Amino acid sequence: MSADKKDAPALVPLLVPAAAHAADAPDAAKTPVTPVTPADLEDLYRDLPLTEETSCGIGFIRGAFLQRFATKNVYVLIYGLLGCIFSASYAYSNGIITTLEKRFKIPSKTIGVITVGNDFTQLFVSVFLSYYAGKGHRPRWIAFGIYTVVLYCLLTALPHLMYGPGEDSLGLTVEHGAVYDRNASREERDKMERKAMCSRDGSPPISCDAEEGNLAPVVILFLAQLVSGIGGSLYYTIGVSYMDDNIKKDKTPALISFSYFLRMLGPCIGYALASVCLKLYISPTLTPTIDNTDPRWLGAWWLGWIVLAVLLFLFASVLGLFPRTLPRAAARRAAQQDVQNKNGEPEDQPKASIRDMLTTFKRLLQNPTLMCNNAASVFYFFGYMPYWIYMPKYIETQYRQSASSSSLVTGTVGIVFSGIGILLSGLVITKYRPHARQMALWNTLVGLISAAGIISYIFLGCPDNDSYGGLLKPSGELETSFQCNADCLCEYAKYSPVCASDGYTTFISACHAGCRDYEVLPAGGKVYKNCSCIAPGLTAGAPTTTLAPGLPVRPFGAATYAVGGIATPGACPVDCTHMFYMFLAVVCVLKFSGATGRATNFLVSVRCVEEKDKPVAMGLGITLMSLFAFMPSPIFFGYLMDATCLVWGKTCSGNGNCWLYNGESLRYLLNLTSAGFVLIGTLFDAGVWYFVKDVQIFDDENVKPDAAFPTQEHIITSKPHDKEQEGCEMKEVASLQHQNNIRNHINSQTSDRSNHTSEDANQKH
Repeated sequence: MSADKKDAPALVPLLVPAAAHAADAPDAAKTPVTPVTPADLEDLYRDLPLTEETSCGIGFIRGAFLQRFATKNVYVLIYGLLGCIFSASYAYSNGIITTLEKRFKIPSKTIGVITVGNDFTQLFVSVFLSYYAGKGHRPRWIAFGIYTVVLYCLLTALPHLMYGPGEDSLGLTVEHGAVYDRNASREERDKMERKAMCSRDGSPPISCDAEEGNLAPVVILFLAQLVSGIGGSLYYTIGVSYMDDNIKKDKTPALISFSYFLRMLGPCIGYALASVCLKLYISPTLTPTIDNTDPRWLGAWWLGWIVLAVLLFLFASVLGLFPRTLPRAAARRAAQQDVQNKNGEPEDQPKASIRDMLTTFKRLLQNPTLMCNNAASVFYFFGYMPYWIYMPKYIETQYRQSASSSSLVTGTVGIVFSGIGILLSGLVITKYRPHARQMALWNTLVGLISAAGIISYIFLGCPDNDSYGGLLKPSGELETSFQCNADCLCEYAKYSPVCASDGYTTFISACHAGCRDYEVLPAGGKVYKNCSCIAPGLTAGAPTTTLAPGLPVRPFGAATYAVGGIATPGACPVDCTHMFYMFLAVVCVLKFSGATGRATNFLVSVRCVEEKDKPVAMGLGITLMSLFAFMPSPIFFGYLMDATCLVWGKTCSGNGNCWLYNGESLRYLLNLTSAGFVLIGTLFDAGVWYFVKDVQIFDDENVKPDAAFPTQEHIITSKPHDKEQEGCEMKEVASLQHQNNIRNHINSQTSDRSNHTSEDANQKH
């Protein structure tokens, strides 16, 4: 709500002065204000007639059994579980993306284009759908939106139903003539190992693959992403506005935080489901002749989409049964409407139209609190985007952690501290009930903490890791080509680092180290042998060295190769444990502090607009973030990271993806840029703090005094020594009368204003 509309219906406290509604009451401004007690509202709730607006169900699916579930707690639970499954669908998509690329031969850059479809839809339809849906039956609109996500899941699984598992996968099953051979997987793995090593016969071990897949699956997947953007915008905008409108303002922070917490469990479920499905063969009814360690294995990537579609459909259908207004909220709204009617302020609810929509947009764009809050969110998300997308890669590059460890840190640890922050902030806000300016000030402090934490990342590097085993040139480039691997033909070898026996020098692949053989160890693992770029007999702790000229060579077919040393898979170990734990501690602090600001940011954003504008305001926020943060930020930081690349993969058409980054350059460039965007967002948070001073967060919170609704501080009593007793008596009388007034209003049996005046005068006598 705009700051100048302090007395708008959404923010009017449910406080009614006794006899203040009487037109001829000269001392109305001196009458004490009495809040409606929980007992009063309970009576009103029981007397409230059940209407189409407050009844659960749809069509013939109605009854007392359903009506008992029309409560705020049940709604928050269903809404949170629905969000959990919804977010699980995005995590599942990330989990099966590699298998999807292998099955349909889709390049990674094309996958990136496909995923933009979701933001593209939200950019164009979010604000318009939010406007029309906000004036309708919101639970049913949410259900409709989730049904589009169900369609997204089914469309994503459609390529498998259309094209099947593929001829290559069918050819590896018993039902299609393949013979089970225990050594088949070993031979295939040996063939893959040979591709990663130095050439033995003068031909490249790996040639570029220019084969392209079918275009139809790409089109279907892109359409699926376009459809999913509709459901996402409706779920986030309409769902939380319905929750806020139907819950007492002092209960909103805790319940909103609880729904956020449930939603955060979704990624864990999504990745777990992906793991389970990919362990099954792509066609579960057939018998594969290989195991899931074979590089030719393709898991049942499509199966999880069916499971998610069923769950989303069920929970969306249940949510769609909720009434347009929860009964208890309807009782509170009737009481509030009674206040407005008796004060000559009938609530104006214009019908949905293009003209009213444009007027609403103009009103929101002229709201300084809302626009500063949206600008702060845009810059904050823009600055934090690289850590959400590239954090595993950043940890691998900076601290030599494995991919699994990096994912564990960014997933499990981050979710735990974010969840604690969200739940704790909701409880603190519910208990201590801070004012809007206090919440805005906390958001500003969170922005400063975030910027300081990001800047600290610069100093939490690993100097031993930055040297890259002595192969980094003074110019900042990594040395990869030597005389010792000139005949290995490693141009298209993929990044798979190996460590020389000195324990210090890391080559980007066994091919670049000149390794021509490997041996599987009895205890597990393997070593690469006869590596021409590693001196034989080199032991750990020896100075780094490449193969000196003059080493003996021996023939192998038509080629000759040097009798070299050995290497082990993986980059040489570097002790970055201390710095990594410090980095992890800062990550936890930022996750926690950032999560505590989510509830406060939400409350400020929905309280600074009129109640009827909340869905549109949230849709406008999503549109602005999609346009200025979610879409451009990954592209911007992708180019920024590419500027620090040391080694590029090669493709038939040129450079592929980056294999290795300059850790020191990446730390400075990425973190300083991100911190700059976050600081700009913090300045806009300070603007929110300035403009939000007249915004009311809770029902019984007093902002600026208003003559029509006097506060207790402005009540003048004639007998100070009897002040407490007199206040209690007048409060009791006012409460009884107000309860009767509202009950009469609900049943449409209100007498005329003069009768009320006479009755009030008699009661006061």
